[in-house]
Amino acid sequence: MGVVPGQPLAVAHRAADLAHSLNVKLICAYVDVTSYLSEESDGRVEAHPIDPDGIDDDIEGISAGIKERLGEALDGSGIRWSFATLAGDPARALGQLAESTDASVIVVGTRERGFGARFEELLVGSIAVHLTHRQHRPVLVVPLAPHTRHHRQEGH
Repeated sequence: MGVVPGQPLAVAHRAADLAHSLNVKLICAYVDVTSYLSEESDGRVEAHPIDPDGIDDDIEGISAGIKERLGEALDGSGIRWSFATLAGDPARALGQLAESTDASVIVVGTRERGFGARFEELLVGSIAVHLTHRQHRPVLVVPLAPHTRHHRQEGH
């Protein structure tokens, strides 16, 4: 399951339900898009920041926060689960993780709606669409409820 900071737990709950029904382990992965992977001369693969002089994001802190929030939602659910932080292009990283772990399915959530999300999708495209074009595993997209504005009716 691909996860992002602040993602509604509905995605984790659906992925947990699926993992339980398939009797498989749920692997939750956050992809740090501000870094890339490179193979070192000794064969090790290391993550490097795309912009070393850029803003120093606290990737470890972000990952720890996501893992803690997932733990609150998944611990005690009866499923086995783990968390990984990956680097690079989200669709490629999730596809490679799925391949290396022989995943049954890849689960992702939709983005929150709004101008910023629509603009971002125009620029980078949908991770789910990229996943379906780059690998052979099924992709489950969990829709997030659109934000609705509740208007208070007068006289009620």
